[in-house]
Amino acid sequence: MTSIPTGTTLRALAGAALGAAAARAAYTALTRRPPGLDGRPGAEVWGRTNHRGEPVTLLEGPAFAAGAAVAGLLAPGATGRVRAAALLAGAGSGVLGGYDDLSGSASSRGFKGHLKALARGEVTTGAVKLLGIGAVGLGAAALAGSPAPTRAGRAFDVLLNGALVAGSANLMNLFDLRPGRAIKVGLITGAPLAATAGSAVVAAPLGAAVALLPEDLGERAMLGDTGANALGALLGLAAARLGRGPRLAAFAGVAGLNLASEFVSFTKVIASTPALHRIDMLGRRAPAPVPAPAPADPAPSDRPAPASS
Repeated sequence: MTSIPTGTTLRALAGAALGAAAARAAYTALTRRPPGLDGRPGAEVWGRTNHRGEPVTLLEGPAFAAGAAVAGLLAPGATGRVRAAALLAGAGSGVLGGYDDLSGSASSRGFKGHLKALARGEVTTGAVKLLGIGAVGLGAAALAGSPAPTRAGRAFDVLLNGALVAGSANLMNLFDLRPGRAIKVGLITGAPLAATAGSAVVAAPLGAAVALLPEDLGERAMLGDTGANALGALLGLAAARLGRGPRLAAFAGVAGLNLASEFVSFTKVIASTPALHRIDMLGRRAPAPVPAPAPADPAPSDRPAPASS
């Protein structure tokens, strides 16, 4: 007997469809006329070079953030407070990520890099983004509210949920180093959330992510900080709808991975783990062949002696 989709499933599918349609429409509009900045043409503003040394555009990120925001406002099944929280989490994190995309430099990376720069009196764009996303996370958590019966319980939930939103936003950005990787992580972690009370929050961004995945895997575009931060923040907000125990477990995992990133390379770990490597390469182009080393010149003693005249 075929099971009849529940109301929750239908609402999640509707949200995903809206997210996909809105993201594709935004990507088409943005790539048709890339917005310029300070007199610079849009193609130059948003153009980057990927890990192969090939040109890609960062406009996938704004398209994702815009699509997720629009669909989140229109998707069925969410309260006004949840819609407002999702708009703040996704759009706020996306704007701060865009600031780092367009104005940041690679001189300071990670928490340690930004803290060292602050110690020298230098305020990096990354530090502004991290502090800003922390504030966005707390604001979104406060808007979403808490079912705890006591004031202390509600305050604890806002702090925990805010940290979960901000930590997830930063963590997703750490995966956006290879084509499709951040979106795959988002789909793997977001699919279970879509079957819970967080479905109204996560369905729209998952649909937007799926719609843009071909551009990412085809190495024509990438999420950048704009899209990765927005995707992570929305996943964190969806996880904030779980019970307190699962939320604490989710936060421990997010915090642990953020901390681990300061000492290990996720790319190296994925490459050395067969199951993760297979998932990471799914749908991607084959790695660029490594050129063979040029033959070394023979040592002086091995060279033939010049012919005598």
